[in-house]
Amino acid sequence: MSLLFYRRPDYVAKLPGPMNLTQCQIYVERTQKHRRAIPPELSFENIIQNKALPPCALQDFMDYLVYVSHDAENLQFWIWLQAYTKKFYATSPSEQALSPPWSAVDGLQPTGNDSKQRPRTAEKSKFGVNEYEINFDQQEPPMSPTGPMSPQFDKQSFISGMANTTRSAADSVEDANAQVGLKWQSCTQDSASHLQNQSRLTYQVTIQPFRSEINRVISHYIAPNSPRELNLSHKTRAAVLHALQHTTHPSALSLVRDIVEGTLRGQSHPNFIRWSICNGNKPRVLFVRNSGIAHVVGAVFLAIILVLSHASRWWRLFCFPLFLVGISIGVAAYKGLCVIIHTGHCRNLRPWEQFADSASLHSFDHDDEAALSTSTDDVYSMSNRGGLKRGISMDTFGTSNSYEHELWVERYKKKPLLQRIFTKNIWIQEETVRVLQDRIVVQSHLWSLIVTVPLTVAVVMLPNVGLY
Repeated sequence: MSLLFYRRPDYVAKLPGPMNLTQCQIYVERTQKHRRAIPPELSFENIIQNKALPPCALQDFMDYLVYVSHDAENLQFWIWLQAYTKKFYATSPSEQALSPPWSAVDGLQPTGNDSKQRPRTAEKSKFGVNEYEINFDQQEPPMSPTGPMSPQFDKQSFISGMANTTRSAADSVEDANAQVGLKWQSCTQDSASHLQNQSRLTYQVTIQPFRSEINRVISHYIAPNSPRELNLSHKTRAAVLHALQHTTHPSALSLVRDIVEGTLRGQSHPNFIRWSICNGNKPRVLFVRNSGIAHVVGAVFLAIILVLSHASRWWRLFCFPLFLVGISIGVAAYKGLCVIIHTGHCRNLRPWEQFADSASLHSFDHDDEAALSTSTDDVYSMSNRGGLKRGISMDTFGTSNSYEHELWVERYKKKPLLQRIFTKNIWIQEETVRVLQDRIVVQSHLWSLIVTVPLTVAVVMLPNVGLY
Protein backbone atom coordinates (compact mmCIF):
# COMPACT_ATOMS: atom_id res chain seq x y z
CA MET A 1 0.00 0.00 0.00
CA SER A 2 1.34 3.42 -0.95
CA LEU A 3 1.77 5.74 2.00
CA LEU A 4 0.80 8.88 0.12
CA PHE A 5 -1.99 7.41 -1.97
CA TYR A 6 -3.70 4.89 0.32
CA ARG A 7 -7.47 5.14 0.14
CA ARG A 8 -10.20 3.52 2.14
CA PRO A 9 -12.51 1.21 0.19
CA ASP A 10 -14.81 3.33 -1.94
CA TYR A 11 -18.43 3.49 -0.88
CA VAL A 12 -20.53 1.02 -2.86
CA ALA A 13 -24.06 2.33 -3.33
CA LYS A 14 -27.01 -0.02 -3.38
CA LEU A 15 -28.37 -0.84 -6.79
CA PRO A 16 -32.01 0.08 -7.31
CA GLY A 17 -34.70 -2.56 -7.34
CA PRO A 18 -34.70 -6.21 -6.25
CA MET A 19 -31.42 -8.10 -6.35
CA ASN A 20 -30.52 -10.75 -8.91
CA LEU A 21 -27.34 -12.55 -9.91
CA THR A 22 -26.52 -9.99 -12.60
CA GLN A 23 -26.59 -7.13 -10.10
CA CYS A 24 -24.51 -9.15 -7.64
CA GLN A 25 -21.90 -9.67 -10.34
CA ILE A 26 -21.81 -5.88 -10.80
CA TYR A 27 -21.07 -5.58 -7.09
CA VAL A 28 -18.23 -8.06 -7.40
CA GLU A 29 -16.72 -6.25 -10.39
CA ARG A 30 -16.93 -2.90 -8.60
CA THR A 31 -15.13 -4.20 -5.54
CA GLN A 32 -12.17 -5.78 -7.34
CA LYS A 33 -10.23 -2.56 -6.81
CA HIS A 34 -10.84 -2.79 -3.06
CA ARG A 35 -8.58 -5.80 -2.65
CA ARG A 36 -5.55 -3.64 -1.92
CA ALA A 37 -7.55 -1.35 0.38
CA ILE A 38 -8.77 -4.23 2.58
CA PRO A 39 -6.01 -6.21 4.32
CA PRO A 40 -6.33 -10.01 4.55
CA GLU A 41 -6.88 -9.72 8.31
CA LEU A 42 -10.15 -7.89 7.62
CA SER A 43 -11.34 -10.21 4.85
CA PHE A 44 -14.94 -11.29 4.62
CA GLU A 45 -14.06 -14.80 5.82
CA ASN A 46 -12.24 -13.54 8.93
CA ILE A 47 -15.12 -11.31 9.91
CA ILE A 48 -17.74 -14.01 9.37
CA GLN A 49 -15.67 -16.50 11.37
CA ASN A 50 -15.37 -13.87 14.11
CA LYS A 51 -11.57 -13.86 13.93
CA ALA A 52 -11.30 -10.06 13.80
CA LEU A 53 -11.49 -7.96 16.95
CA PRO A 54 -13.71 -4.93 17.56
CA PRO A 55 -14.52 -2.72 15.78
CA CYS A 56 -14.49 -5.37 13.03
CA ALA A 57 -15.94 -8.34 14.91
CA LEU A 58 -18.99 -10.22 13.67
CA GLN A 59 -21.24 -8.39 16.12
CA ASP A 60 -19.92 -5.05 14.85
CA PHE A 61 -20.71 -6.16 11.30
CA MET A 62 -24.25 -7.05 12.38
CA ASP A 63 -24.62 -3.71 14.17
CA TYR A 64 -23.54 -1.89 11.03
CA LEU A 65 -26.11 -3.77 8.94
CA VAL A 66 -28.87 -3.11 11.48
CA TYR A 67 -28.23 0.52 12.38
CA VAL A 68 -26.41 1.96 9.36
CA SER A 69 -27.12 0.11 6.10
CA HIS A 70 -30.46 -1.40 7.22
CA ASP A 71 -30.10 -4.77 5.51
CA ALA A 72 -29.13 -7.13 8.34
CA GLU A 73 -31.47 -9.81 7.01
CA ASN A 74 -28.81 -10.77 4.46
CA LEU A 75 -26.26 -11.68 7.13
CA GLN A 76 -28.87 -13.30 9.37
CA PHE A 77 -30.06 -15.52 6.54
CA TRP A 78 -26.54 -16.33 5.35
CA ILE A 79 -25.35 -17.39 8.81
CA TRP A 80 -28.42 -19.58 9.20
CA LEU A 81 -27.88 -21.19 5.78
CA GLN A 82 -24.26 -22.08 6.55
CA ALA A 83 -25.27 -23.72 9.81
CA TYR A 84 -28.26 -25.42 8.17
CA THR A 85 -26.08 -26.87 5.40
CA LYS A 86 -23.72 -28.44 7.92
CA LYS A 87 -26.67 -29.74 9.93
CA PHE A 88 -28.38 -31.22 6.89
CA TYR A 89 -25.31 -33.17 5.77
CA ALA A 90 -24.85 -34.43 9.32
CA THR A 91 -28.12 -36.37 9.10
CA SER A 92 -28.30 -40.03 8.15
CA PRO A 93 -28.37 -41.08 4.47
CA SER A 94 -31.94 -42.32 4.86
CA GLU A 95 -33.09 -38.89 6.01
CA GLN A 96 -31.18 -37.14 3.24
CA ALA A 97 -32.85 -39.45 0.73
CA LEU A 98 -36.20 -37.87 1.64
CA SER A 99 -34.94 -34.49 0.40
CA PRO A 100 -33.03 -35.03 -2.86
CA PRO A 101 -30.96 -32.14 -4.23
CA TRP A 102 -32.69 -29.62 -6.45
CA SER A 103 -31.51 -28.71 -9.93
CA ALA A 104 -32.71 -25.52 -11.54
CA VAL A 105 -31.74 -26.97 -14.93
CA ASP A 106 -34.30 -29.74 -14.60
CA GLY A 107 -36.96 -27.16 -13.94
CA LEU A 108 -39.74 -29.04 -12.19
CA GLN A 109 -38.07 -32.15 -10.81
CA PRO A 110 -35.24 -32.63 -8.36
CA THR A 111 -32.18 -34.58 -9.38
CA GLY A 112 -31.24 -38.05 -8.25
CA ASN A 113 -30.39 -38.88 -4.70
CA ASP A 114 -26.95 -37.90 -3.49
CA SER A 115 -27.49 -38.94 0.10
CA LYS A 116 -24.15 -40.73 0.08
CA GLN A 117 -22.33 -37.65 -1.10
CA ARG A 118 -20.54 -35.50 1.41
CA PRO A 119 -20.60 -31.70 1.38
CA ARG A 120 -18.65 -30.17 -1.45
CA THR A 121 -15.73 -29.17 0.70
CA ALA A 122 -13.44 -28.40 -2.22
CA GLU A 123 -16.01 -26.66 -4.40
CA LYS A 124 -16.14 -22.90 -4.37
CA SER A 125 -19.30 -20.90 -4.84
CA LYS A 126 -19.47 -18.48 -7.73
CA PHE A 127 -18.15 -15.67 -5.54
CA GLY A 128 -15.07 -17.62 -4.45
CA VAL A 129 -16.20 -18.86 -1.03
CA ASN A 130 -15.91 -22.38 0.20
CA GLU A 131 -19.46 -22.58 1.47
CA TYR A 132 -18.71 -25.37 3.94
CA GLU A 133 -15.46 -24.09 5.41
CA ILE A 134 -17.04 -21.53 7.72
CA ASN A 135 -16.41 -22.31 11.37
CA PHE A 136 -19.06 -21.16 13.80
CA ASP A 137 -17.60 -22.79 16.88
CA GLN A 138 -16.18 -19.45 18.01
CA GLN A 139 -19.56 -17.81 18.12
CA GLU A 140 -21.68 -17.89 21.23
CA PRO A 141 -25.25 -19.18 21.03
CA PRO A 142 -27.74 -16.40 20.42
CA MET A 143 -29.43 -14.97 23.46
CA SER A 144 -33.16 -14.95 23.79
CA PRO A 145 -34.70 -11.60 22.85
CA THR A 146 -36.93 -11.86 25.89
CA GLY A 147 -34.08 -12.42 28.30
CA PRO A 148 -33.87 -10.23 31.40
CA MET A 149 -30.52 -8.78 30.29
CA SER A 150 -31.73 -7.28 26.98
CA PRO A 151 -31.96 -3.49 27.15
CA GLN A 152 -33.51 -3.29 23.73
CA PHE A 153 -36.56 -5.41 24.52
CA ASP A 154 -39.82 -3.53 24.36
CA LYS A 155 -42.71 -5.80 25.34
CA GLN A 156 -45.38 -3.89 23.49
CA SER A 157 -43.31 -3.66 20.28
CA PHE A 158 -42.35 -7.30 20.51
CA ILE A 159 -45.99 -8.39 20.89
CA SER A 160 -47.13 -6.25 17.97
CA GLY A 161 -44.18 -7.40 15.87
CA MET A 162 -44.94 -11.05 16.46
CA ALA A 163 -48.70 -10.77 16.03
CA ASN A 164 -48.59 -12.51 12.68
CA THR A 165 -47.01 -15.60 14.24
CA THR A 166 -50.41 -16.67 15.60
CA ARG A 167 -50.85 -18.32 12.24
CA SER A 168 -48.66 -21.31 11.57
CA ALA A 169 -45.54 -21.12 9.42
CA ALA A 170 -47.20 -23.56 7.04
CA ASP A 171 -50.06 -21.09 6.49
CA SER A 172 -47.54 -18.38 5.70
CA VAL A 173 -45.84 -20.68 3.21
CA GLU A 174 -49.16 -21.38 1.49
CA ASP A 175 -49.85 -17.66 1.27
CA ALA A 176 -46.40 -17.02 -0.18
CA ASN A 177 -46.88 -19.72 -2.79
CA ALA A 178 -50.27 -18.32 -3.69
CA GLN A 179 -48.90 -14.79 -4.10
CA VAL A 180 -46.34 -15.95 -6.65
CA GLY A 181 -48.87 -18.16 -8.44
CA LEU A 182 -47.45 -21.58 -7.54
CA LYS A 183 -49.48 -24.80 -7.51
CA TRP A 184 -48.40 -28.25 -6.57
CA GLN A 185 -49.29 -29.88 -9.85
CA SER A 186 -51.07 -29.31 -13.12
CA CYS A 187 -54.87 -28.99 -13.11
CA THR A 188 -55.19 -31.06 -16.30
CA GLN A 189 -55.38 -34.24 -14.24
CA ASP A 190 -58.73 -35.72 -13.29
CA SER A 191 -60.03 -35.01 -9.79
CA ALA A 192 -59.32 -38.43 -8.31
CA SER A 193 -55.76 -38.53 -9.62
CA HIS A 194 -55.27 -34.94 -8.57
CA LEU A 195 -56.32 -35.61 -4.97
CA GLN A 196 -54.27 -38.80 -4.81
CA ASN A 197 -51.11 -37.10 -6.05
CA GLN A 198 -51.70 -34.15 -3.76
CA SER A 199 -51.97 -36.43 -0.73
CA ARG A 200 -48.82 -38.29 -1.75
CA LEU A 201 -46.84 -35.08 -2.27
CA THR A 202 -48.08 -33.63 1.00
CA TYR A 203 -46.97 -36.74 2.87
CA GLN A 204 -43.56 -36.74 1.20
CA VAL A 205 -43.00 -33.08 2.03
CA THR A 206 -44.17 -33.49 5.61
CA ILE A 207 -41.68 -36.23 6.45
CA GLN A 208 -38.71 -34.44 4.92
CA PRO A 209 -36.02 -33.47 7.45
CA PHE A 210 -36.19 -29.94 8.82
CA ARG A 211 -39.42 -29.16 6.97
CA SER A 212 -40.76 -27.09 9.86
CA GLU A 213 -37.53 -25.07 9.98
CA ILE A 214 -37.68 -24.43 6.23
CA ASN A 215 -41.26 -23.24 6.63
CA ARG A 216 -40.14 -20.80 9.30
CA VAL A 217 -37.36 -19.53 7.03
CA ILE A 218 -39.86 -18.98 4.24
CA SER A 219 -42.22 -17.10 6.54
CA HIS A 220 -39.37 -14.94 7.92
CA TYR A 221 -37.15 -14.25 4.88
CA ILE A 222 -38.69 -15.29 1.56
CA ALA A 223 -42.43 -14.76 1.75
CA PRO A 224 -43.65 -11.32 0.59
CA ASN A 225 -44.04 -8.86 3.48
CA SER A 226 -42.25 -11.21 5.88
CA PRO A 227 -40.54 -9.70 8.96
CA ARG A 228 -37.05 -9.98 7.44
CA GLU A 229 -37.92 -10.13 3.77
CA LEU A 230 -34.92 -10.49 1.48
CA ASN A 231 -34.69 -8.11 -1.45
CA LEU A 232 -35.49 -10.68 -4.14
CA SER A 233 -37.13 -10.26 -7.51
CA HIS A 234 -40.50 -11.88 -8.14
CA LYS A 235 -38.89 -14.38 -10.52
CA THR A 236 -36.23 -15.39 -7.99
CA ARG A 237 -38.76 -15.66 -5.17
CA ALA A 238 -41.05 -17.86 -7.24
CA ALA A 239 -38.16 -20.13 -8.29
CA VAL A 240 -36.99 -20.59 -4.70
CA LEU A 241 -40.48 -21.25 -3.36
CA HIS A 242 -41.05 -23.75 -6.13
CA ALA A 243 -37.86 -25.59 -5.22
CA LEU A 244 -38.74 -25.60 -1.52
CA GLN A 245 -42.12 -27.11 -2.32
CA HIS A 246 -40.30 -30.27 -3.32
CA THR A 247 -37.25 -30.55 -1.09
CA THR A 248 -35.52 -29.20 2.00
CA HIS A 249 -32.09 -29.85 0.50
CA PRO A 250 -29.75 -26.82 0.78
CA SER A 251 -29.43 -26.75 -3.01
CA ALA A 252 -33.01 -25.48 -3.17
CA LEU A 253 -31.71 -22.25 -1.65
CA SER A 254 -28.62 -21.96 -3.85
CA LEU A 255 -30.06 -19.09 -5.89
CA VAL A 256 -30.80 -17.03 -2.77
CA ARG A 257 -27.43 -18.01 -1.30
CA ASP A 258 -25.54 -16.63 -4.32
CA ILE A 259 -27.50 -13.38 -4.29
CA VAL A 260 -27.10 -12.84 -0.55
CA GLU A 261 -23.42 -13.76 -0.61
CA GLY A 262 -22.76 -11.48 -3.56
CA THR A 263 -24.45 -8.59 -1.75
CA LEU A 264 -22.53 -9.21 1.47
CA ARG A 265 -19.17 -9.56 -0.27
CA GLY A 266 -19.53 -6.90 -2.91
CA GLN A 267 -21.47 -4.20 -1.10
CA SER A 268 -21.87 -4.69 2.65
CA HIS A 269 -18.34 -5.83 3.51
CA PRO A 270 -16.38 -3.02 1.76
CA ASN A 271 -18.74 -0.41 3.19
CA PHE A 272 -18.38 -1.92 6.65
CA ILE A 273 -14.57 -1.77 6.51
CA ARG A 274 -14.75 1.82 5.27
CA TRP A 275 -17.05 2.68 8.19
CA SER A 276 -14.94 0.79 10.76
CA ILE A 277 -11.78 2.73 9.89
CA CYS A 278 -13.47 5.95 11.01
CA ASN A 279 -12.78 6.70 14.67
CA GLY A 280 -15.32 9.47 15.11
CA ASN A 281 -19.08 9.71 14.94
CA LYS A 282 -20.65 12.07 12.44
CA PRO A 283 -20.95 15.06 14.83
CA ARG A 284 -17.29 14.72 15.88
CA VAL A 285 -16.01 14.36 12.30
CA LEU A 286 -18.01 17.37 11.12
CA PHE A 287 -16.70 19.39 14.06
CA VAL A 288 -13.08 18.48 13.28
CA ARG A 289 -13.55 19.12 9.58
CA ASN A 290 -14.98 22.57 10.26
CA SER A 291 -12.10 23.22 12.66
CA GLY A 292 -9.65 22.45 9.87
CA ILE A 293 -11.47 24.84 7.54
CA ALA A 294 -11.41 27.51 10.25
CA HIS A 295 -7.63 27.14 10.63
CA VAL A 296 -7.09 27.53 6.88
CA VAL A 297 -9.42 30.53 6.71
CA GLY A 298 -7.60 32.07 9.68
CA ALA A 299 -4.25 31.57 7.95
CA VAL A 300 -5.52 33.24 4.77
CA PHE A 301 -7.00 36.14 6.76
CA LEU A 302 -3.71 36.62 8.65
CA ALA A 303 -1.73 36.55 5.39
CA ILE A 304 -3.99 39.21 3.83
CA ILE A 305 -3.62 41.49 6.85
CA LEU A 306 0.17 41.18 6.85
CA VAL A 307 0.47 41.69 3.08
CA LEU A 308 -1.60 44.87 3.25
CA SER A 309 0.49 46.27 6.10
CA HIS A 310 4.02 47.66 6.41
CA ALA A 311 5.04 44.75 8.66
CA SER A 312 8.05 42.67 7.74
CA ARG A 313 7.26 39.81 5.41
CA TRP A 314 8.84 37.37 7.88
CA TRP A 315 5.82 37.82 10.15
CA ARG A 316 3.90 35.90 7.51
CA LEU A 317 5.66 32.73 8.63
CA PHE A 318 3.05 32.58 11.39
CA CYS A 319 0.65 31.43 8.67
CA PHE A 320 2.65 28.22 8.35
CA PRO A 321 1.38 26.45 11.51
CA LEU A 322 -2.20 27.48 10.79
CA PHE A 323 -2.02 26.10 7.26
CA LEU A 324 -0.24 22.95 8.45
CA VAL A 325 -2.71 22.11 11.24
CA GLY A 326 -5.79 23.08 9.25
CA ILE A 327 -4.94 21.06 6.16
CA SER A 328 -3.75 18.08 8.21
CA ILE A 329 -6.84 17.69 10.37
CA GLY A 330 -9.05 18.54 7.40
CA VAL A 331 -7.62 15.75 5.24
CA ALA A 332 -7.87 13.27 8.13
CA ALA A 333 -11.45 14.33 8.89
CA TYR A 334 -12.35 13.92 5.23
CA LYS A 335 -11.45 10.24 5.70
CA GLY A 336 -13.43 9.97 8.92
CA LEU A 337 -10.60 10.35 11.43
CA CYS A 338 -10.15 12.74 14.32
CA VAL A 339 -6.40 13.17 14.90
CA ILE A 340 -6.94 14.01 18.57
CA ILE A 341 -8.77 10.76 19.30
CA HIS A 342 -6.23 8.92 17.19
CA THR A 343 -3.37 9.80 19.54
CA GLY A 344 -4.72 7.17 21.94
CA HIS A 345 -5.84 4.72 19.23
CA CYS A 346 -9.41 5.13 20.39
CA ARG A 347 -12.75 5.66 18.74
CA ASN A 348 -16.03 7.27 19.71
CA LEU A 349 -18.69 5.00 21.08
CA ARG A 350 -21.45 4.47 18.55
CA PRO A 351 -24.83 6.01 19.47
CA TRP A 352 -26.21 2.60 20.50
CA GLU A 353 -23.16 2.01 22.72
CA GLN A 354 -23.09 5.31 24.55
CA PHE A 355 -25.59 4.83 27.34
CA ALA A 356 -23.63 2.92 29.94
CA ASP A 357 -21.81 3.80 33.11
CA SER A 358 -18.11 4.49 32.62
CA ALA A 359 -17.31 1.67 35.04
CA SER A 360 -18.34 -0.92 32.50
CA LEU A 361 -16.09 0.70 29.88
CA HIS A 362 -12.89 0.17 31.81
CA SER A 363 -13.36 -3.27 33.35
CA PHE A 364 -14.67 -1.69 36.59
CA ASP A 365 -11.48 0.27 37.23
CA HIS A 366 -13.47 2.96 39.04
CA ASP A 367 -14.88 2.77 42.52
CA ASP A 368 -17.18 -0.09 43.44
CA GLU A 369 -20.08 2.21 44.20
CA ALA A 370 -20.16 3.48 40.62
CA ALA A 371 -19.92 -0.06 39.33
CA LEU A 372 -22.81 -1.21 41.49
CA SER A 373 -24.93 1.71 40.32
CA THR A 374 -24.67 0.57 36.71
CA SER A 375 -28.09 -0.52 35.53
CA THR A 376 -28.85 -3.96 34.18
CA ASP A 377 -29.49 -2.48 30.76
CA ASP A 378 -26.12 -0.73 30.76
CA VAL A 379 -24.17 -3.81 31.85
CA TYR A 380 -25.81 -5.88 29.13
CA SER A 381 -25.28 -3.35 26.38
CA MET A 382 -21.61 -2.82 27.24
CA SER A 383 -20.85 -6.51 27.67
CA ASN A 384 -22.23 -7.10 24.20
CA ARG A 385 -19.52 -4.89 22.73
CA GLY A 386 -17.03 -7.43 24.01
CA GLY A 387 -18.56 -10.21 21.93
CA LEU A 388 -21.99 -11.07 23.33
CA LYS A 389 -25.13 -10.64 21.27
CA ARG A 390 -26.96 -7.33 21.47
CA GLY A 391 -30.75 -7.46 21.33
CA ILE A 392 -32.17 -9.95 18.85
CA SER A 393 -30.01 -9.15 15.81
CA MET A 394 -28.17 -12.50 15.97
CA ASP A 395 -31.33 -14.56 16.26
CA THR A 396 -32.39 -16.34 13.08
CA PHE A 397 -36.10 -15.99 13.77
CA GLY A 398 -37.69 -12.96 15.33
CA THR A 399 -39.21 -9.60 14.62
CA SER A 400 -38.06 -7.22 11.93
CA ASN A 401 -34.72 -5.44 12.25
CA SER A 402 -36.33 -2.11 13.07
CA TYR A 403 -34.66 -0.38 16.01
CA GLU A 404 -36.86 2.67 16.55
CA HIS A 405 -38.31 1.08 19.70
CA GLU A 406 -34.91 0.54 21.34
CA LEU A 407 -34.19 2.59 24.44
CA TRP A 408 -31.06 4.31 23.16
CA VAL A 409 -32.89 6.05 20.30
CA GLU A 410 -34.87 8.43 22.50
CA ARG A 411 -31.93 8.96 24.82
CA TYR A 412 -29.64 9.89 21.96
CA LYS A 413 -32.19 12.33 20.50
CA LYS A 414 -32.29 14.16 23.84
CA LYS A 415 -28.51 14.32 24.12
CA PRO A 416 -27.11 17.87 23.65
CA LEU A 417 -25.01 18.51 20.57
CA LEU A 418 -21.90 19.28 22.61
CA GLN A 419 -22.14 15.90 24.35
CA ARG A 420 -22.59 14.18 20.99
CA ILE A 421 -19.36 15.77 19.77
CA PHE A 422 -17.31 15.06 22.88
CA THR A 423 -18.63 11.62 23.73
CA LYS A 424 -16.84 8.73 25.44
CA ASN A 425 -14.09 6.82 23.66
CA ILE A 426 -13.04 3.20 23.68
CA TRP A 427 -9.76 1.59 22.66
CA ILE A 428 -9.55 -0.04 19.22
CA GLN A 429 -8.67 -3.69 19.75
CA GLU A 430 -8.06 -4.73 16.14
CA GLU A 431 -4.41 -4.02 15.34
CA THR A 432 -5.00 -3.93 11.57
CA VAL A 433 -7.47 -1.08 11.97
CA ARG A 434 -4.96 0.83 14.09
CA VAL A 435 -2.31 0.35 11.39
CA LEU A 436 -4.67 1.65 8.68
CA GLN A 437 -5.54 4.66 10.81
CA ASP A 438 -1.84 5.36 11.41
CA ARG A 439 -1.30 5.25 7.68
CA ILE A 440 -4.13 7.70 7.02
CA VAL A 441 -2.97 10.14 9.72
CA VAL A 442 0.65 10.06 8.51
CA GLN A 443 -0.65 10.52 4.98
CA SER A 444 -2.64 13.59 6.04
CA HIS A 445 0.45 15.07 7.72
CA LEU A 446 2.60 14.49 4.63
CA TRP A 447 0.05 15.99 2.24
CA SER A 448 -0.37 18.95 4.57
CA LEU A 449 3.38 19.51 4.60
CA ILE A 450 3.61 19.18 0.81
CA VAL A 451 0.87 21.79 0.32
CA THR A 452 1.80 24.12 3.19
CA VAL A 453 5.48 24.67 2.36
CA PRO A 454 5.01 26.13 -1.17
CA LEU A 455 1.89 27.97 -0.03
CA THR A 456 3.78 29.67 2.81
CA VAL A 457 6.71 30.48 0.51
CA ALA A 458 4.30 32.13 -1.91
CA VAL A 459 2.74 34.19 0.89
CA VAL A 460 6.17 35.32 2.13
CA MET A 461 7.28 36.30 -1.38
CA LEU A 462 4.32 38.61 -1.98
CA PRO A 463 5.31 42.30 -1.88
CA ASN A 464 3.93 44.58 0.81
CA VAL A 465 1.02 46.79 -0.22
CA GLY A 466 1.64 49.20 2.70
CA LEU A 467 -1.90 50.49 3.26
CA TYR A 468 -1.27 50.94 6.98
